[in-house]
Amino acid sequence: MSTNSEEAIKIFNQGFSCSQAVLVSYCEKFGLDRDTALKISTGFGGGMHLGQTCGAVTGAIMAIGLKFGRYKPQDKDAKTRTYEYVAKFAQKFKARHNSFTCKDLIGCDITTTEGMQHAKDNNLFKTVCVDLVKTTTEILDEVL
Repeated sequence: MSTNSEEAIKIFNQGFSCSQAVLVSYCEKFGLDRDTALKISTGFGGGMHLGQTCGAVTGAIMAIGLKFGRYKPQDKDAKTRTYEYVAKFAQKFKARHNSFTCKDLIGCDITTTEGMQHAKDNNLFKTVCVDLVKTTTEILDEVL
């Protein structure tokens, strides 16, 4: 297991979301302080708390943006490079997990009371989500 994976799992197990865990495990390497990274990524956990794109995936895409992203409008190469890295990451993630959607990945809809209860009763956050945080950082390490 990589250092980034270990760090991400540690952060996730402290009670932070999957998006926070992934982004924070890379943020300081790419020039963003931990507190700001935690704040920025808060709303992306649980598929933006809508059951949509997995928070670990959005955390990874934010990390890619931190490393390669564009901050000058004329820097089209940075934009292209960022999109290329996002595509590489997405291809590997999809090959491994068959989906990007939180609902599909954990097998229930946590936006409903029943789905959230199912996730808790079946310990999905401590099993499936931990594995998603781990594999996301492993894939991100490969890509970066």
